[in-house]
Amino acid sequence: MSVENVLYKTSMQSSGGREGSSKAADGSLELTLSTPKELGGAGGNGTNPEQLFAAGYSACFLGAMKFVAGRDKLPISSETSVSATVGIGPIPTGFGIEVDLVVDVPGVDRDQAQELINRAHIVCPYSNATQGNIDVRLSLA
Repeated sequence: MSVENVLYKTSMQSSGGREGSSKAADGSLELTLSTPKELGGAGGNGTNPEQLFAAGYSACFLGAMKFVAGRDKLPISSETSVSATVGIGPIPTGFGIEVDLVVDVPGVDRDQAQELINRAHIVCPYSNATQGNIDVRLSLA
């Protein structure tokens, strides 16, 4: 499915693979990359693609929750948070990832919070991009 009306575009350039760097075309972000020891790397102070995916997905999902809450007049706490855990491992064709999203919606009834999570999963761009491709597990803290 293609996007009918692109509202925003951004660009990152990476070099050196998992032991390199990534930087935003507009200069707003520059990252050193390092491979975790669990994947055969040296570890180190750099970040990795899985951490970046977790940061992007958790922030995007929270944004989707805020959008849905406003649109559907559902309650949401200003202290709401989303934690994403991304796992990587071998699959028959190479490597794959999986994601666990744990959502904390303090002060909101569990049934209402679950409804908000379910609706956000429908509109979140990351959820749409991963649907049918990777396992995404949603849970309420």
